[in-house]
Amino acid sequence: MTALLDLLKRQIAASGPVTVAEYMAQCLGHPEHGYYTSRDPLGADGDFTTAPEISQMFGELLGLCLAQSWLDQGAPAPFVLAELGPGRGTLMADILRATRSVPGFHDAMSLHLVETSPILRKSQAAALDAAHPCWHDTVGTLPDMPLFLVANEFFDALPVRQFVRDGPAWRERVVGVQDGALQVGLTDPTHLATLSHRVEDTRDGDIVETCATGTAIAHAIGARIADRGGVALIVDYGDWRSLGDTLQALQNHAPANPLAAPGMADLTAHVDFEALARAASPAAHSRLTTQGVFLERLGITQRAQALARGLRGPALNAHVSAHRRLTHPDEMGSVFKVLGLFPPGATLPPGLQT
Repeated sequence: MTALLDLLKRQIAASGPVTVAEYMAQCLGHPEHGYYTSRDPLGADGDFTTAPEISQMFGELLGLCLAQSWLDQGAPAPFVLAELGPGRGTLMADILRATRSVPGFHDAMSLHLVETSPILRKSQAAALDAAHPCWHDTVGTLPDMPLFLVANEFFDALPVRQFVRDGPAWRERVVGVQDGALQVGLTDPTHLATLSHRVEDTRDGDIVETCATGTAIAHAIGARIADRGGVALIVDYGDWRSLGDTLQALQNHAPANPLAAPGMADLTAHVDFEALARAASPAAHSRLTTQGVFLERLGITQRAQALARGLRGPALNAHVSAHRRLTHPDEMGSVFKVLGLFPPGATLPPGLQT
Protein backbone atom coordinates (compact mmCIF):
# COMPACT_ATOMS: atom_id res chain seq x y z
CA MET A 1 0.00 0.00 0.00
CA THR A 2 1.34 3.45 -0.93
CA ALA A 3 1.20 6.26 1.61
CA LEU A 4 -1.25 8.14 -0.59
CA LEU A 5 -3.50 5.09 -0.94
CA ASP A 6 -3.81 4.92 2.84
CA LEU A 7 -4.66 8.64 3.01
CA LEU A 8 -7.28 8.30 0.26
CA LYS A 9 -8.93 5.33 1.95
CA ARG A 10 -9.20 7.27 5.20
CA GLN A 11 -10.58 10.31 3.39
CA ILE A 12 -13.20 8.22 1.56
CA ALA A 13 -14.18 6.44 4.79
CA ALA A 14 -14.74 9.80 6.46
CA SER A 15 -16.36 11.80 3.65
CA GLY A 16 -17.51 9.38 0.97
CA PRO A 17 -16.33 8.72 -2.60
CA VAL A 18 -14.33 11.38 -4.45
CA THR A 19 -14.72 12.51 -8.04
CA VAL A 20 -12.23 11.31 -10.63
CA ALA A 21 -10.91 14.88 -10.77
CA GLU A 22 -10.30 14.94 -7.02
CA TYR A 23 -8.56 11.57 -7.26
CA MET A 24 -6.30 12.75 -10.11
CA ALA A 25 -5.47 15.97 -8.27
CA GLN A 26 -4.37 14.05 -5.18
CA CYS A 27 -2.37 11.49 -7.15
CA LEU A 28 -0.48 14.08 -9.17
CA GLY A 29 -0.24 17.07 -6.85
CA HIS A 30 -0.35 15.96 -3.20
CA PRO A 31 2.29 18.10 -1.40
CA GLU A 32 4.18 15.07 -0.04
CA HIS A 33 3.08 12.01 -1.99
CA GLY A 34 1.98 13.42 -5.37
CA TYR A 35 3.52 12.03 -8.52
CA TYR A 36 4.81 15.36 -9.84
CA THR A 37 5.85 16.77 -6.48
CA SER A 38 8.01 13.82 -5.48
CA ARG A 39 10.04 12.84 -8.57
CA ASP A 40 11.39 13.62 -12.03
CA PRO A 41 9.02 11.58 -14.25
CA LEU A 42 10.85 12.03 -17.55
CA GLY A 43 13.30 9.97 -19.57
CA ALA A 44 14.57 6.42 -19.40
CA ASP A 45 14.69 6.46 -15.60
CA GLY A 46 11.19 7.92 -15.35
CA ASP A 47 7.83 6.79 -16.66
CA PHE A 48 7.43 8.55 -20.01
CA THR A 49 9.30 10.48 -22.70
CA THR A 50 8.00 13.67 -24.35
CA ALA A 51 8.71 15.03 -27.82
CA PRO A 52 11.42 17.52 -26.72
CA GLU A 53 13.34 14.64 -25.14
CA ILE A 54 13.18 12.69 -28.41
CA SER A 55 14.78 15.31 -30.66
CA GLN A 56 15.91 18.93 -30.63
CA MET A 57 14.01 19.44 -33.89
CA PHE A 58 10.68 19.61 -32.07
CA GLY A 59 11.62 22.59 -29.93
CA GLU A 60 13.53 24.32 -32.69
CA LEU A 61 10.54 24.33 -35.02
CA LEU A 62 8.10 25.44 -32.32
CA GLY A 63 10.49 28.25 -31.44
CA LEU A 64 10.72 29.46 -35.02
CA CYS A 65 6.92 29.27 -35.29
CA LEU A 66 6.58 31.54 -32.24
CA ALA A 67 9.25 33.90 -33.53
CA GLN A 68 7.59 34.24 -36.94
CA SER A 69 4.27 34.97 -35.25
CA TRP A 70 6.04 37.61 -33.16
CA LEU A 71 7.39 39.21 -36.34
CA ASP A 72 3.98 38.96 -38.07
CA GLN A 73 2.42 40.87 -35.15
CA GLY A 74 4.90 43.72 -35.45
CA ALA A 75 7.61 42.45 -33.07
CA PRO A 76 5.99 43.79 -29.87
CA ALA A 77 8.43 44.74 -27.11
CA PRO A 78 8.52 43.82 -24.34
CA PHE A 79 6.70 40.50 -24.46
CA VAL A 80 6.33 37.34 -22.38
CA LEU A 81 7.75 34.05 -23.65
CA ALA A 82 6.08 31.38 -21.53
CA GLU A 83 5.79 27.64 -21.18
CA LEU A 84 3.25 25.65 -19.20
CA GLY A 85 4.69 22.53 -17.58
CA PRO A 86 8.26 22.93 -18.87
CA GLY A 87 9.55 19.50 -17.76
CA ARG A 88 13.32 19.60 -17.51
CA GLY A 89 13.53 22.80 -19.57
CA THR A 90 14.56 20.92 -22.70
CA LEU A 91 11.85 22.34 -24.95
CA MET A 92 12.48 25.93 -23.89
CA ALA A 93 16.25 25.51 -24.24
CA ASP A 94 15.72 24.39 -27.85
CA ILE A 95 13.30 27.28 -28.46
CA LEU A 96 15.84 29.79 -27.14
CA ARG A 97 18.67 28.35 -29.22
CA ALA A 98 16.61 28.38 -32.42
CA THR A 99 15.42 31.96 -31.93
CA ARG A 100 18.78 33.44 -30.98
CA SER A 101 19.35 34.63 -34.55
CA VAL A 102 15.93 36.35 -34.83
CA PRO A 103 16.75 40.09 -34.59
CA GLY A 104 15.35 41.66 -31.44
CA PHE A 105 13.52 38.55 -30.18
CA HIS A 106 15.70 37.82 -27.16
CA ASP A 107 16.16 41.50 -26.31
CA ALA A 108 12.40 41.98 -26.12
CA MET A 109 11.43 38.77 -24.32
CA SER A 110 10.94 38.01 -20.65
CA LEU A 111 10.97 34.27 -19.87
CA HIS A 112 8.28 32.87 -17.58
CA LEU A 113 7.60 29.24 -16.62
CA VAL A 114 4.42 27.88 -15.05
CA GLU A 115 5.56 24.96 -12.91
CA THR A 116 4.48 23.62 -9.49
CA SER A 117 7.00 20.78 -9.08
CA PRO A 118 9.99 21.82 -6.94
CA ILE A 119 12.07 18.99 -8.40
CA LEU A 120 11.40 20.01 -12.01
CA ARG A 121 11.98 23.68 -11.17
CA LYS A 122 15.55 22.77 -10.22
CA SER A 123 16.10 21.04 -13.57
CA GLN A 124 14.62 24.03 -15.40
CA ALA A 125 16.88 26.43 -13.50
CA ALA A 126 19.95 24.42 -14.51
CA ALA A 127 18.91 24.31 -18.18
CA LEU A 128 17.70 27.89 -18.53
CA ASP A 129 19.74 29.92 -16.03
CA ALA A 130 21.25 32.17 -18.70
CA ALA A 131 17.77 33.35 -19.74
CA HIS A 132 16.86 34.41 -16.16
CA PRO A 133 13.47 32.68 -15.99
CA CYS A 134 10.71 33.61 -13.55
CA TRP A 135 8.47 30.86 -12.15
CA HIS A 136 4.73 30.89 -11.54
CA ASP A 137 2.26 28.51 -9.94
CA THR A 138 -0.55 29.65 -12.26
CA VAL A 139 -1.02 31.52 -15.53
CA GLY A 140 -2.86 34.22 -13.61
CA THR A 141 0.39 35.78 -12.39
CA LEU A 142 2.05 36.07 -15.81
CA PRO A 143 2.93 39.71 -16.63
CA ASP A 144 0.31 41.73 -18.48
CA MET A 145 2.14 41.91 -21.82
CA PRO A 146 1.86 40.27 -25.25
CA LEU A 147 2.03 36.54 -24.61
CA PHE A 148 3.82 33.97 -26.77
CA LEU A 149 3.23 30.63 -25.09
CA VAL A 150 3.79 26.93 -25.62
CA ALA A 151 2.13 24.06 -23.74
CA ASN A 152 3.35 20.58 -24.67
CA GLU A 153 1.71 17.67 -22.83
CA PHE A 154 0.39 20.03 -20.17
CA PHE A 155 -3.38 19.91 -20.46
CA ASP A 156 -3.53 16.08 -20.48
CA ALA A 157 -2.30 16.03 -16.85
CA LEU A 158 -5.10 18.28 -15.55
CA PRO A 159 -7.88 16.57 -13.53
CA VAL A 160 -11.03 15.52 -15.40
CA ARG A 161 -14.50 14.65 -14.21
CA GLN A 162 -16.26 11.77 -15.94
CA PHE A 163 -20.00 11.61 -16.65
CA VAL A 164 -21.98 8.63 -17.96
CA ARG A 165 -25.05 9.33 -20.11
CA ASP A 166 -28.25 7.96 -18.56
CA GLY A 167 -31.23 8.91 -20.72
CA PRO A 168 -31.58 12.70 -20.58
CA ALA A 169 -29.43 12.82 -17.41
CA TRP A 170 -25.89 12.06 -16.34
CA ARG A 171 -24.27 9.98 -13.60
CA GLU A 172 -20.80 10.95 -12.41
CA ARG A 173 -18.07 8.34 -12.01
CA VAL A 174 -16.53 8.49 -8.52
CA VAL A 175 -13.76 6.62 -6.70
CA GLY A 176 -14.71 4.73 -3.56
CA VAL A 177 -13.52 1.72 -1.56
CA GLN A 178 -14.90 -1.81 -1.86
CA ASP A 179 -13.40 -4.91 -0.24
CA GLY A 180 -10.36 -2.88 0.79
CA ALA A 181 -9.52 -1.66 -2.72
CA LEU A 182 -10.27 1.48 -4.69
CA GLN A 183 -13.21 1.01 -7.06
CA VAL A 184 -15.12 3.18 -9.51
CA GLY A 185 -18.82 3.78 -8.82
CA LEU A 186 -21.62 6.02 -10.08
CA THR A 187 -23.70 8.76 -8.51
CA ASP A 188 -27.46 9.03 -8.92
CA PRO A 189 -28.63 10.55 -12.24
CA THR A 190 -28.77 14.34 -12.43
CA HIS A 191 -29.47 16.89 -15.15
CA LEU A 192 -26.41 19.00 -16.01
CA ALA A 193 -26.81 22.24 -17.96
CA THR A 194 -23.10 22.20 -18.77
CA LEU A 195 -23.56 18.95 -20.73
CA SER A 196 -26.88 19.76 -22.40
CA HIS A 197 -25.07 20.20 -25.75
CA ARG A 198 -23.75 16.62 -25.53
CA VAL A 199 -27.15 14.91 -25.37
CA GLU A 200 -27.51 15.08 -29.15
CA ASP A 201 -24.21 13.33 -29.98
CA THR A 202 -24.09 10.68 -27.23
CA ARG A 203 -25.98 7.51 -26.37
CA ASP A 204 -26.82 5.82 -23.08
CA GLY A 205 -23.64 4.54 -21.45
CA ASP A 206 -21.33 6.96 -23.27
CA ILE A 207 -18.75 8.75 -21.13
CA VAL A 208 -17.95 12.45 -21.47
CA GLU A 209 -15.01 14.03 -19.66
CA THR A 210 -14.82 17.66 -18.57
CA CYS A 211 -11.80 19.61 -17.33
CA ALA A 212 -12.72 22.78 -15.48
CA THR A 213 -9.08 23.59 -14.71
CA GLY A 214 -8.10 23.29 -18.36
CA THR A 215 -10.91 25.51 -19.62
CA ALA A 216 -10.15 28.13 -16.96
CA ILE A 217 -6.50 28.22 -18.06
CA ALA A 218 -7.50 28.39 -21.74
CA HIS A 219 -9.85 31.28 -20.94
CA ALA A 220 -7.09 33.21 -19.17
CA ILE A 221 -4.66 32.64 -22.05
CA GLY A 222 -7.22 33.51 -24.70
CA ALA A 223 -8.29 36.70 -22.94
CA ARG A 224 -4.67 37.85 -22.66
CA ILE A 225 -3.87 37.11 -26.31
CA ALA A 226 -7.05 38.76 -27.59
CA ASP A 227 -6.34 41.88 -25.52
CA ARG A 228 -2.55 42.24 -25.72
CA GLY A 229 -1.53 40.08 -28.67
CA GLY A 230 0.53 36.94 -28.91
CA VAL A 231 0.14 33.26 -29.76
CA ALA A 232 -0.36 30.01 -27.87
CA LEU A 233 0.68 26.64 -29.27
CA ILE A 234 -1.05 23.77 -27.46
CA VAL A 235 0.36 20.32 -28.31
CA ASP A 236 -1.21 17.26 -26.73
CA TYR A 237 -3.02 14.01 -27.37
CA GLY A 238 -6.78 14.05 -27.61
CA ASP A 239 -9.53 14.96 -30.05
CA TRP A 240 -11.75 17.85 -31.02
CA ARG A 241 -14.53 16.58 -28.72
CA SER A 242 -14.36 14.29 -25.67
CA LEU A 243 -15.95 10.86 -25.86
CA GLY A 244 -15.15 7.77 -23.82
CA ASP A 245 -13.11 6.89 -20.75
CA THR A 246 -9.58 8.11 -21.53
CA LEU A 247 -8.12 8.10 -18.01
CA GLN A 248 -4.85 6.19 -18.14
CA ALA A 249 -1.82 5.49 -16.01
CA LEU A 250 1.78 5.03 -17.10
CA GLN A 251 4.47 3.51 -14.90
CA ASN A 252 7.95 2.49 -16.05
CA HIS A 253 6.97 3.32 -19.65
CA ALA A 254 4.10 0.79 -19.56
CA PRO A 255 0.32 1.06 -19.05
CA ALA A 256 -0.86 0.54 -15.47
CA ASN A 257 -4.10 0.41 -13.51
CA PRO A 258 -4.96 4.04 -12.58
CA LEU A 259 -6.31 2.92 -9.19
CA ALA A 260 -3.53 0.49 -8.25
CA ALA A 261 -0.76 2.71 -6.88
CA PRO A 262 -1.85 6.32 -6.24
CA GLY A 263 1.07 8.73 -6.44
CA MET A 264 3.39 6.20 -8.08
CA ALA A 265 2.16 6.43 -11.70
CA ASP A 266 1.52 9.24 -14.15
CA LEU A 267 -2.20 9.84 -14.69
CA THR A 268 -3.48 11.57 -17.83
CA ALA A 269 -6.64 11.98 -19.88
CA HIS A 270 -7.19 12.96 -23.50
CA VAL A 271 -7.61 16.66 -24.15
CA ASP A 272 -10.96 18.00 -25.36
CA PHE A 273 -9.63 20.61 -27.79
CA GLU A 274 -13.08 21.93 -28.65
CA ALA A 275 -13.62 22.85 -25.00
CA LEU A 276 -10.27 24.67 -24.91
CA ALA A 277 -11.01 26.55 -28.13
CA ARG A 278 -14.43 27.64 -26.86
CA ALA A 279 -13.02 28.73 -23.52
CA ALA A 280 -10.26 30.75 -25.20
CA SER A 281 -12.76 33.07 -26.92
CA PRO A 282 -12.48 35.95 -27.83
CA ALA A 283 -9.09 34.72 -29.09
CA ALA A 284 -9.28 33.05 -32.49
CA HIS A 285 -8.21 29.44 -32.91
CA SER A 286 -6.76 27.35 -35.69
CA ARG A 287 -8.08 24.12 -37.08
CA LEU A 288 -6.91 21.13 -35.04
CA THR A 289 -3.85 19.75 -36.85
CA THR A 290 -1.94 16.53 -36.29
CA GLN A 291 1.59 16.92 -34.94
CA GLY A 292 3.11 15.17 -37.96
CA VAL A 293 1.46 17.49 -40.47
CA PHE A 294 2.29 20.55 -38.37
CA LEU A 295 5.98 19.66 -38.13
CA GLU A 296 6.21 18.78 -41.82
CA ARG A 297 4.71 22.15 -42.75
CA LEU A 298 7.36 23.81 -40.59
CA GLY A 299 10.13 21.94 -42.43
CA ILE A 300 11.13 19.12 -40.09
CA THR A 301 12.24 16.86 -42.95
CA GLN A 302 14.61 19.51 -44.30
CA ARG A 303 15.94 20.14 -40.79
CA ALA A 304 16.37 16.39 -40.26
CA GLN A 305 18.33 16.08 -43.49
CA ALA A 306 20.62 18.95 -42.51
CA LEU A 307 21.34 17.42 -39.10
CA ALA A 308 21.88 13.97 -40.63
CA ARG A 309 24.84 15.13 -42.74
CA GLY A 310 27.20 14.99 -39.80
CA LEU A 311 25.98 11.69 -38.37
CA ARG A 312 27.05 8.09 -38.92
CA GLY A 313 26.21 4.65 -37.55
CA PRO A 314 24.08 4.42 -34.38
CA ALA A 315 23.79 8.22 -34.08
CA LEU A 316 22.31 8.44 -37.57
CA ASN A 317 19.95 5.54 -36.90
CA ALA A 318 18.73 7.22 -33.70
CA HIS A 319 18.20 10.49 -35.55
CA VAL A 320 16.16 8.82 -38.30
CA SER A 321 14.14 6.98 -35.67
CA ALA A 322 13.43 10.24 -33.81
CA HIS A 323 12.16 11.92 -36.98
CA ARG A 324 9.84 8.99 -37.62
CA ARG A 325 8.62 8.90 -34.03
CA LEU A 326 7.68 12.60 -34.06
CA THR A 327 5.94 12.62 -37.44
CA HIS A 328 4.79 9.19 -38.65
CA PRO A 329 1.04 8.49 -38.41
CA ASP A 330 1.75 5.16 -36.67
CA GLU A 331 3.79 6.93 -33.99
CA MET A 332 3.24 10.36 -32.39
CA GLY A 333 2.41 11.98 -35.73
CA SER A 334 -1.33 11.38 -35.63
CA VAL A 335 -1.89 10.75 -31.92
CA PHE A 336 -0.74 14.23 -30.92
CA LYS A 337 -2.59 17.32 -32.13
CA VAL A 338 -1.78 21.04 -32.29
CA LEU A 339 -4.16 23.93 -31.57
CA GLY A 340 -3.10 27.52 -32.11
CA LEU A 341 -4.63 30.57 -30.37
CA PHE A 342 -4.07 34.06 -31.78
CA PRO A 343 -5.72 37.52 -31.84
CA PRO A 344 -8.78 37.92 -34.08
CA GLY A 345 -7.67 39.18 -37.46
CA ALA A 346 -3.98 38.36 -36.88
CA THR A 347 -1.87 36.22 -39.19
CA LEU A 348 -2.24 32.52 -38.46
CA PRO A 349 0.80 30.86 -36.82
CA PRO A 350 2.95 29.00 -39.40
CA GLY A 351 2.06 25.33 -39.85
CA LEU A 352 -1.60 25.80 -38.95
CA GLN A 353 -4.80 26.50 -40.89
CA THR A 354 -8.23 27.86 -40.08
